[in-house]
Amino acid sequence: MENKLIINYVEQLKTNLEGDNWLDENFKKKLEKISEENAFIRPIPEIHSIAELVAHILIWRVEGIKKLQGIKSNVTMNSPENWRTNEELQKIGWEKLKADLFNSQMELIELLESKSDEYLEENKYASEYSYKYLVEGLIQHDIYHLGQIGITLKLIKK
Repeated sequence: MENKLIINYVEQLKTNLEGDNWLDENFKKKLEKISEENAFIRPIPEIHSIAELVAHILIWRVEGIKKLQGIKSNVTMNSPENWRTNEELQKIGWEKLKADLFNSQMELIELLESKSDEYLEENKYASEYSYKYLVEGLIQHDIYHLGQIGITLKLIKK
């Protein structure tokens, strides 16, 4: 049985984490050069810090993994976990945030590799959304915020 969707999604996730892509950017390349000090800077008040962005990506990835496992998710756009403060995140530390992000990506990849294309197409969460829609959303969410991390980093370096 060929799982073309799964293979495609896994490749995209791996590329976004540490591979070569058309954007010439990935999470490891971008995040490894950010210092602990710079991770928590908000270059202007309206822009999130890199740590805040990483924690935001992480919470939605963790929630996505739960949904794919059939576990009810309670996080919403208004949940405090959605956008944690720098003060909260500094207690966790930059190295731990990065490690958790990278580990969650590997967990998502391993989970997907154990599933089939049919699983993604046929199973749903929140009654109307397929797991395929969820995985595509996670990938798009990652790329969107990777771009924001790049902009934030450029503003910090100014």
